[in-house]
Amino acid sequence: MSIILRLDRVMADRKMSLNELSERVGVSNVNLSKIKTGKISAIRFSTLDAICKVLDCQPGDILEYTPSEDDENEIME
Repeated sequence: MSIILRLDRVMADRKMSLNELSERVGVSNVNLSKIKTGKISAIRFSTLDAICKVLDCQPGDILEYTPSEDDENEIME
């Protein structure tokens, strides 16, 4: 996948634990852990909005696009 989740990095910069973020965002630890480790295929805008509000960040601080070789090959064709 070409989208990399950087929630762990933003949380570390803000010195915020998963438990604290979970409580403040209103999302379960399990779901936030999946986001943090990148083991999701989708995220609701409402969840992303709440995370950004609590962490005082932009979506681009959490989501990073890195083209894979497959993506580059598709563009060339």
